[in-house]
Parts: sequence; C-alpha cells; structure tokens
Amino acid sequence: MADEEETTSEGRTLDETPTWALATVCFLLIFISILIEHSLHLLAQYFNKKRRRSLIQALDKIKSDLMLFGFISLLLTVSERQIASICITKSLAETFLPCGTNDSDAYSDEETKCLEQEKVSFLSREGVKQLQFLIFILAFFHSLSSVLTFSLGMAKMKSWESWEAETRTLEYEFTYDPRRFRFTHQTSFGRQHLRFWSEHRFLGWLACFLQQFYKSVSRADYLTLRHGFIMAHFTEGSNFDFQKYIKRALEKDFKTVVGISAWIWLFSVLFIFFNAQGFHNYLWLPFIPIVMLLVVGTKLQGIITQMCLDSHNKSHIVRGTLLVKPSDDFFWFKRPKLVLHLIHFILFQNSLQLAFFTWTWYKFGLRSCFHQETEGIVIRLVLGVVVHILCAYVTLPLYALVTQMGSSMNKAVFTENMVQGLKSWRARARKNLKTNHSRQSSLDTSPSYTLEASFFVYGDHPPPCDNTDYVAVEIGSEEKGSKGPVEH
Repeated sequence: MADEEETTSEGRTLDETPTWALATVCFLLIFISILIEHSLHLLAQYFNKKRRRSLIQALDKIKSDLMLFGFISLLLTVSERQIASICITKSLAETFLPCGTNDSDAYSDEETKCLEQEKVSFLSREGVKQLQFLIFILAFFHSLSSVLTFSLGMAKMKSWESWEAETRTLEYEFTYDPRRFRFTHQTSFGRQHLRFWSEHRFLGWLACFLQQFYKSVSRADYLTLRHGFIMAHFTEGSNFDFQKYIKRALEKDFKTVVGISAWIWLFSVLFIFFNAQGFHNYLWLPFIPIVMLLVVGTKLQGIITQMCLDSHNKSHIVRGTLLVKPSDDFFWFKRPKLVLHLIHFILFQNSLQLAFFTWTWYKFGLRSCFHQETEGIVIRLVLGVVVHILCAYVTLPLYALVTQMGSSMNKAVFTENMVQGLKSWRARARKNLKTNHSRQSSLDTSPSYTLEASFFVYGDHPPPCDNTDYVAVEIGSEEKGSKGPVEH
C-alpha cells in the first residue's frame, strides 16, 4: 500500500511513458531553444551592422547570464536526489518557515528514509523542482528588465537631440557669445539652482529630492554641462556631438547593468532568506530598491547644484556661458562609477522581487502564506513597477549625463569608425617600424638611429580646411629609451 502511494506521488517514469510523447516534448524544447538562439544571433548581426560594439558586448553578457542560470538549473537537476537525501532534525527544519507550518503528506523515497530516522529532508525533490522554476522566472525577468531599461533610457535621451541641434544655430551662438558678460544668477542655469534653499543644506537636499520627479534634466542643465565638458576636454567652439557621445557612453555602461556579479548573488540569497514569516518582510524588503533609487537620484541632482554653487563662488561674472568644472570630488568617494553599480543593484533586486512574487503567485496562489496581507501584494506590485520606470526613464539618463562631469573622459568619446581607424594605423605603423628596424640591422646602420612616425586619423573622411577637430596619433619606436606607442 505504501508503494502504491509513493508511485502515485512520484508519477510515471520514462519507461512508462509513450515514446511519441517524449519525442514531442524534446522536439518542442529544441525548436524553442533554436528559435531563441537564432533571434539573438540576428540581433547581434544587426548591432554589428550598425557598429554598436558595446551593445554586442552587452548582448554577450546577457547570454552568459542565461547560461549561468541554465547551469544552476542543471546542477539542481543532477543533484536533486543527493540534496533530498540529506537529513536534518525536525526542530531545525521548523525554523524560518515562510508559512509557519509544514503539513505536507506526500513524500519521496529520500524523505521516507529521513522520516524513519525521525528526521526530515534538507530540501525535498519537489522543493528542488520549485526552486528551478524560480530560477527560470528570474532569468526571464532579468532579461526583460535589461531590454526595457535600455529602451526607456534611450527614449529619454532621444529628447535631448533638439537641445544638441540648438547648439549649432546662430541664435545659440549669439545668446552665448563669449563677448557678452552677465551675472551668474542671471543665467538660466543660475536661476534654476541659485535659490534661497541652495544656501541651506537640508532645504537644498530636499529640493534635489523633489527635482528628480519634475524635469530631472532641464535644457539649462544639459547645455551647461555640455559646455563644461567641451571646455574641459576640447576647445571652445567645438562642434562635438555631446548627445551622441552620452548615448555611446551609456551603451558601454549598459554591459555592467545587465551583468550579475558575485556580490549581487549574495544579496539575492539574503533576500530569499529574509522571506521567512517572522521577519515581516513585506513591510520593509520591497522598500529597499525605491529608497536606494531616491537617494541616488537626489545625489545626482545635488551634484548639478553643487557644480553651480562652485562656479558661483569662484566668480559672480559669467562670460558667455556659465562654466562648470568637471571633478570627481562631487561624487561619493570620488568614484563616479559607484553610482552605476548602485543602479545595477537596484534593477536586479527589483527584478528579483517581481520574479519572486510571480513565482509564489503561480505556484501557491495569490492568497498563499507568502501574501497573506493585501497591503503586501499592493506594495510589491506598485513599487516594482514604479522603481523600474523611475530608474530606467529618469535616474539612468540622469546618471549618463552627470557622470560625464568626472575628472576623466570616457573612451566612448571616439566613435567606432575612429577606433577602428586608430587601431588600423597603429598596427600598420608597428609593422612599418618592424620592417625598418630589420632593414636597419641588415645594413649595419648607426645604433643611435631612431625612427618615429606620426599619423593623423580622421575617421571616415579627411577634414576640410576649416576648424573641424581631428585626432593625432603619434607612434614612436619601442627601442631602449623610447616610451613606445602613445595615443592622443
């Protein structure tokens, strides 16, 4: 009788299943897998055609994460029986339960063996299968979150194209003519940030907190930060396309957002642990991402205000456009990239909470022990959606703009064509230097002879005879006493 109950709980095995049913399931799984893999391959080809190398790297990162999720699921499948065979005491098994009770009456062979020893299984085979389903949902939400985050961020930054185009008009050149002098508080940037609350620390941070909900990036902010960046790294009057540069920089940073590092996994495990009943997690756990996001947004807004105050304290007179000086001192621990890692943590934890809610809803029902309170259901759903939209559409574009005001310049300042041109010239110069050194050795020329080559790389087309900017690359000999290849 016991054997019949075990067979009923376990279900039919493969030797009791029709081969046509098994073949049908295998065919569908293979077909879906090939379809997904081919779609990702077509997407990579599209990015390669558009020369979006950073997006290709981000796509490869997503593939690696999906492979990691699949490997974790495979390990659970292989070690399912071994995990269920581990026996622990009943008193230990009754601690930190998410529902407070354990009323299951269906046991596998491994659980039955543990019960004979008056113990329980460490993790039942059914629990392993449910955990695999949670990993699958988390992988889906992580991929969906990455796509939506990038799409919303680029949609917000596309609205800045009109501001960038404005900088090439005669009206802009007249308005911000370097021969015109104004007081700092008379500029649009000064009128926006030099208010009475700017002189009070508490009121200033409160204003920055509210600013992220209303015009997080204004026209005055964009034009002023653009001018400060160009004056710090280029020459005055440069036709540098700042908006496209920010998009390239965000694409490079995006591969960090879609990745899952070790410390992110650690906090994910802690999230699962704190879902026990005694922690009342619905009262505080869903608020961690939103609180961190609001702090990050407030800090980014505060950096813009601090740059305005710093320029105002140095000089009350503005020549042309208010000049802000990029510096790492405005950022936490003088590390602009720290903000990116916090955004990465916020997005993944928010995806994890939505995935966990979906998993418990599907497996145990909406009114299960995981969601006994209606307030908990509303809080998790509302905050999950709000955090994602606010982070992708407001905070991430704001970060992409403000982080350019660090002391160093992002490598994304070079377009893909220019990068390829630089690499091509460098490889050709090294080859020529190597050939010339070989000829020099064969002719027994003077050992003090050195060879240097200078090239000018213009990207796709050579510059006209105007003030168009270009990049010079000097490639020197790597003999003793030489510094080797140097890029400018």
